[in-house]
Amino acid sequence: MDRRILPEIFLEKLKEMNLTQLGDALAEGEPCVSVRLNVSKNVSAAEVPEICAEVPWCRNGFYLDRRPRFTFDPLLHQGGYYVQEASSMFHSHVVSQLCKDSGLPLRVLDSCAAPGGKTTAAIDSLPEGSLTVANEYVPSRAAVLRENLIKWSSPFTVVTRGDTAAFRRLKNSFDMIIADVPCSGEGMMRKDPEAIAQWSEGLVSECAERQWMIISNLWPSLKPGGFLIYSTCTFNRLENEEMVSRIIEELGAESVAVDVDPEWGIAPGISTPHHCYRFMPDRLKGEGLFVAVVRKEGEWKPFSPDSPARHQKAKGKGKSGRTQIPKEASGWIDSLWAEKVTLYAENDRISAFPAAHMDLLGKLKGEIDVIHEGIPLATVKGRDLIPSQPLALSPLLSQSAFPTADISRDEALAYLSGDAVTLPDDTPCGFVLLRYSGRPLGFVKNLGRRSNNLYPAPWRIKSKL
Repeated sequence: MDRRILPEIFLEKLKEMNLTQLGDALAEGEPCVSVRLNVSKNVSAAEVPEICAEVPWCRNGFYLDRRPRFTFDPLLHQGGYYVQEASSMFHSHVVSQLCKDSGLPLRVLDSCAAPGGKTTAAIDSLPEGSLTVANEYVPSRAAVLRENLIKWSSPFTVVTRGDTAAFRRLKNSFDMIIADVPCSGEGMMRKDPEAIAQWSEGLVSECAERQWMIISNLWPSLKPGGFLIYSTCTFNRLENEEMVSRIIEELGAESVAVDVDPEWGIAPGISTPHHCYRFMPDRLKGEGLFVAVVRKEGEWKPFSPDSPARHQKAKGKGKSGRTQIPKEASGWIDSLWAEKVTLYAENDRISAFPAAHMDLLGKLKGEIDVIHEGIPLATVKGRDLIPSQPLALSPLLSQSAFPTADISRDEALAYLSGDAVTLPDDTPCGFVLLRYSGRPLGFVKNLGRRSNNLYPAPWRIKSKL
């Protein structure tokens, strides 16, 4: 591989921070490929091709020998694993550390969440019953975020689309906020040539201004005593240590330490008294990342999931003006989940959402565009109730709700491409749940001589194997 040509001013900045070796690693090194398994789906490392080693700071993270064609692995589309840069998996460790003493359900906001890697890492690390709200400003990126979270299949998720300014009005709503803020991208120079082409001192300054605006917007929504996880994928001090100092000094916060193993190769912050964690490719197997945790001043008080006010009905209305839930939809829910979720109808959609968090969902809808909530169960079309793709992948789905048909890898890829799937002759007519490798893949409607593919069109595989 030819040596990458990095901006001279950037290299000078690295030298000023005594990071000359980092410059060499960025110019010459190759990026790693890594995945994180979905613990809720009991996926083993043996099921993912090319796995060669564990990511030391993430119990479900693995490095791969080479990058396979992930698109053509049905397990990826089932939400069995997430392709994520190894350094970014550190967020799962941080969240676990912050939660280890309490164990109580939390309400968490991932404020700049697309495409969803850090959100799904947080979901897997939070105490049972915790709710994660994932926000993204850019519509196209928000759509990808929604898709990835649906495939990850946690009912305890909300996806919002909008400016972080909306969260100013949701005062003291979150126990933890993840702010993986837009940055100058210096840590991505090995992976993305555009990061090199776009870099400038002016970009660094612009990003720092934007980062402060985002944190200022988010701060009122963080509870007293709550945690803010601040991160970037860049190396300069202006966007990293200096931003952390500003948060602590101007907003009233304290620096929080995270336990790390010295053998992981994570570097401390540069010229700062605060607890900061730097991932640098010359020291470890991963790309550039900066992480710091601060705690908001004040006494933390957990929300009460058993409060009767939280078990209110949603305000979706049928034609009669009242919430109408077909009994058929209720029968699709596994009995273990029946008491944990509230079913409600809005327009032509029937959804299930954790009952303990219905109050926050209502507040979110009053302030920002909610594009996904809980598990959408079905769409009402005339007299028909059409089961949704999120339901197919969800733990809410009762195993006896639909007849099933097991299909091969080739058939699974055909289904994911939008093609018709030939079902066994004895398959009942109606909605059928397709399974691949023992796990749900999606629905078809069996019409007898043929079946209609119900896999969402925007998610379908467009390329050819």
